[in-house]
Amino acid sequence: MKVLQYPLATEKAITQIERNNEITFIVDFRSTKTEITEEFESTFKVKVDSVNIINQSDNNKKAVIKLDKAFKAGDVAIKLKIV
Repeated sequence: MKVLQYPLATEKAITQIERNNEITFIVDFRSTKTEITEEFESTFKVKVDSVNIINQSDNNKKAVIKLDKAFKAGDVAIKLKIV
């Protein structure tokens, strides 16, 4: 199962990248915080500090992924071409 579906590139999500070192992804509805953390760390070779989940009404989950201070969310956003 592919957990990470696509990054969210709204104005608020871009602000979170710059200010809070957080990146927002739409993820599979059945995924857990642990699965999201494992897939994100293996895909982007970074360390995740925390994951917050927001359940949406259209059977999607939004995951706000906070990176460890040693890594920059901006670098991940550049790889994803959203910044």
